Amino acid sequence: MKMKECVAIVTGGASGLGEATVRNIVAQAGKAVIFDLQEEKGVQLVNELGEQARFIQIDITNESEVQAALEEVMNSYGKINTLINCAGIGIARRTLSKKGAHDLESFTKVIQVNLIGTFNMIRLVAEKMTENEPNEHNERGVIINTASVAAFEGQIGQVAYSASKGGVVGMTLPVARDLANTGIRVMTIAPGLFETPLFGQLPEQAKEALGEMTPFPSRLGHPSEYAQLVQSVIENPMLNGETIRIDGAIRMQPK
Repeated sequence: MKMKECVAIVTGGASGLGEATVRNIVAQAGKAVIFDLQEEKGVQLVNELGEQARFIQIDITNESEVQAALEEVMNSYGKINTLINCAGIGIARRTLSKKGAHDLESFTKVIQVNLIGTFNMIRLVAEKMTENEPNEHNERGVIINTASVAAFEGQIGQVAYSASKGGVVGMTLPVARDLANTGIRVMTIAPGLFETPLFGQLPEQAKEALGEMTPFPSRLGHPSEYAQLVQSVIENPMLNGETIRIDGAIRMQPK
């Protein structure tokens, strides 16, 4: 699929990896609709980018909200052919600590947003994509999820986050197989340490120390590099059913 043909929904598109993705889609003459809870940031980004971008405030775990938002996008653009799932949350909590057992509520919340929210978007957007006319590669749509290297090397205190991202990795191939006969591709990207709002409050020295954990290049990844990989996935019709790490060869240690 060509970038200029994209009518894309980007969850978590108001900041971080999602924002970089939105910016790149618009820069390549595509259209991007931001699904995010951060209204101020979302509106600000749309005002900057112009008419090729839109913002809808939405909770991706809420079925009726997503359905209503998708109808709004369909009414505006007539189709949806690209979905990039970047929305996610994380916590730092051990299975067992001096304070006792990991609380179930926060574990459930991370799974609800990162895994169930991602699947909720996949299933409802895929339904809309089936209405598209196939392109020259017989594609009707491209879905790209965001996992993390924590799906493979979760650190101490990352049990909830790793479980949620491991679930995203685990469902990539079966969802790709489920949707193969409709001409919809499904891929997942697993970033390493990236310069996102998660690290935004850290002192520069701390960020440099984190970056040095990466073999090469020894720095935090730039969100634009994630967006560049998203573009590669969109444009290459043979990429399907796989998780690609973008991590500078890092392998996370226990802590």
